[in-house]
Amino acid sequence: MGKSFVPLQSEMDEKIGIQTRDADGRRQVFDPVRRRWVTLTPEEWVRQHTIALLHNSYGFPLEVMQVEGTIALNDMVRRCDIVVYDNNGTPWMIVECKKEGVALTQKVCDQACRYNTVLRVPLLLLTNGRQVIVLRCGGSCSGLSPLGEIPHWQKKMLKSEPPTAPRRH
Repeated sequence: MGKSFVPLQSEMDEKIGIQTRDADGRRQVFDPVRRRWVTLTPEEWVRQHTIALLHNSYGFPLEVMQVEGTIALNDMVRRCDIVVYDNNGTPWMIVECKKEGVALTQKVCDQACRYNTVLRVPLLLLTNGRQVIVLRCGGSCSGLSPLGEIPHWQKKMLKSEPPTAPRRH
């Protein structure tokens, strides 16, 4: 087993609203979507920074995000890192997080595409905390095309139907 990942609360984390603590001998981070403390692993670090990025920089409401939601895929239960829903409760984007240092390869893209055979979202976001790839997809993942940047929530919502109350899944 490798060396444990134990990041310290950085000044940047505080600025973007990420809270960490030590509890029961483990480092934890507060997940504002799940509204609870979770063990801080390398992948969780990326997931929490991605949530903060989507919320703080691109205007995504926390209420439209689901973290580690389950889907049934080929008679197996799988967990999506983050699923973003539109204001009507329809899945809109799958976010696949990998720990820092893991390359965003075709294998990572294929994983998100497998999840998309169930959710049928128009956007995929792949990240390892250092690199972000946003892809537009048709159907389950046919016709993937790169997007230059993450769409801003407000601009996305202006193009959609009038919002209803978002629902948390």
